[in-house]
Amino acid sequence: MSATHPIPPFTVITGTEVRRVLDGDERTVTAVVERAYRTHGAGDTVNPPSYFLRFPDRPADRIIALPASLGGESAVDGLKWIGSFPGNAAAGIPRASAVLILNDRRTGYPFAVMEASVVSASRTAASAALAADLLTRDRGRPARIGFFGTGLIARYIHTHLTANGWQFGEIGLHDLSASSVDGFAGYLARTGTSAEIVRHEHAEALIKASDLVVFATVAGVPHVREPAWFAHNPVVLHVSLRDLAPEIVLGAVNVVDDVEHCLKADTSVHLAEQRTGHREFVHGTLFDVMTGAVDLPADRPRIFSPFGLGILDLAVGKHVYDRLAADAALTPVPGFFADVNRYG
Repeated sequence: MSATHPIPPFTVITGTEVRRVLDGDERTVTAVVERAYRTHGAGDTVNPPSYFLRFPDRPADRIIALPASLGGESAVDGLKWIGSFPGNAAAGIPRASAVLILNDRRTGYPFAVMEASVVSASRTAASAALAADLLTRDRGRPARIGFFGTGLIARYIHTHLTANGWQFGEIGLHDLSASSVDGFAGYLARTGTSAEIVRHEHAEALIKASDLVVFATVAGVPHVREPAWFAHNPVVLHVSLRDLAPEIVLGAVNVVDDVEHCLKADTSVHLAEQRTGHREFVHGTLFDVMTGAVDLPADRPRIFSPFGLGILDLAVGKHVYDRLAADAALTPVPGFFADVNRYG
């Protein structure tokens, strides 16, 4: 390599180090995610479709590759490689595991690989918290929240909401697993929340009792089919993407993170497109809401459906890397690139 383009040092960043940067700084992470959305909206990103590795003998499992390139002040290329194995929950471990690779934009060489399940959960939760803020600004923050699915992602979303100043008088919980509800209730108790914790045996009761509804399940097909449950026009963070039947989507105000990404892979909004043959039910993207490019009707439920963009993982991962670098806390791996002379 020439002196002007040296091979960057290569670093492995553990989940412990990632958490040391991100835990307790959720407000900053939300700002990082917002900047990434703005960079994407300005066209300074490359975010190709996600690639799914599926297994004929294990149809519930998948490993997904999310390549991306982020411009702006945190310019970086890279890839998230994330496994989704729903059966892990029965073993008491999280469904998802991931690594994130960061590549140097000048040489293409990877300069860091980091544990990324925390990065992924954090960017998902920050995106949800940002959407909740944007979609409620004209009506005030609701005090009643309901979590449909009470796993790790739900916990991260609650943490990011509270870090961004949300306060709840009532927190509703519903999950097919009673032990998951118990675990989430225990987490809430440890936060010292003053909210009333209400366990709902039935989905209908949870939705009707909540003005902000968070779907964070592992559902592969729609299972909530009654538009009447949403007659009170809640804001819905449809993080798990496939819980709602098309008739609910078609009766709502729909905001997505990226139209082309979200309307695929049989998400609820994709099923609505297949049913109608058009996309007119999508009111705009989160960037459109940020910039005031769309007006959101107040007489319908508002649903945010984020497919999850690789640029968000890059943004949060680069934030982690930069913080550790600033603290001189990176330890390069010597000799990782071994044969770097073109002619030996």
